[in-house]
Amino acid sequence: MSKFAATFAVAGALLSGTAVAQPAKPTVVLVHGAFADSSSWNDVTRILQKDGYTVIAAANPLRTVSGDAAYVSAIVGSIEGPVVLVGHSYGGQVITNAARGSENVKSLVYVAAFAPEAGEAAAELAGKFPGGTLGQALAAPVKLADGGVDLSIDQAKFHDQFAHDVAADDAALMAAGQRPITEAALTEKSGDPAWKALPSYFIYGDGDKNIPAKALGFMAERAGSRHTVVVKGASHVVMVSQPQAVADLIEEAAR
Repeated sequence: MSKFAATFAVAGALLSGTAVAQPAKPTVVLVHGAFADSSSWNDVTRILQKDGYTVIAAANPLRTVSGDAAYVSAIVGSIEGPVVLVGHSYGGQVITNAARGSENVKSLVYVAAFAPEAGEAAAELAGKFPGGTLGQALAAPVKLADGGVDLSIDQAKFHDQFAHDVAADDAALMAAGQRPITEAALTEKSGDPAWKALPSYFIYGDGDKNIPAKALGFMAERAGSRHTVVVKGASHVVMVSQPQAVADLIEEAAR
C-alpha cells in the first residue's frame, strides 16, 4: 500500500467512525540497584501506570552480575511485545547484560546508573572520577557462608550519602529496608554491552555521591545517549526525589 493509500484508509476509517488500532505501549521493566529495593520505583510506577503503561519492578537479587542479568533476562523473555528496560545504579550493569541479544527490548534507560563497557566493573567505574564517597559510608561487611561479604550503607550515613534530597523520615525507612549487595557483584567484569546495539537514555543528578556526575556523564556520552537529563542537585536516588523527570524520560524512550 502506498503512503497516500494508507493515509486515505486511515482518514476513511475516522470519517466512518471505525476505530483505528493503536500500537500497544511497551512494558516497562524497572531494575533497582544496590542499597535499594523495588519500592524505590513506586512514584515512577504510579506515573507510568496512570499513563497506560504496564510496569514490572523486578526484585534484583544483587548477588552476581551474570546471575542477576540472567534473572532479569528471563523476566523480559516472558513478556509478549516490546520492552523498555530501566536500571538504577548497579541495575544499569544488570540491564546492560540482560538485554544483550534480546528480541523484545527496544530501548535502555539508565537512571544514575552504570553503563559499563566489556571488561569493566561497577567498583572500577565508580572510582574512575573523583567525588564519590560511598566507601566511607559503608557499614561493617557481613560475612557470608560462601566466603564472600555483603555490603550495605551505614544507616546513620544513609540520608546524606544516598538520598540527601529525600525527606529524612522517608530516607530512614529506605535505610532500614535497603538491600545489601555482594562485594563480588561490584567487582565482577561486565560482558559485551547491549547499549552498542540499542538506543539508550540517561538521567542523573549532579549531586550524586555514589557515582560521581563526571563518571555518569562519561558513560552517557560513550554509550551515545539519545537524550541525557542532568537534574541540578539531585542525589543518587533521582527516581525517588524526581519521579516525574524519570518517568518522562522513560516514556520518551518508549515512544
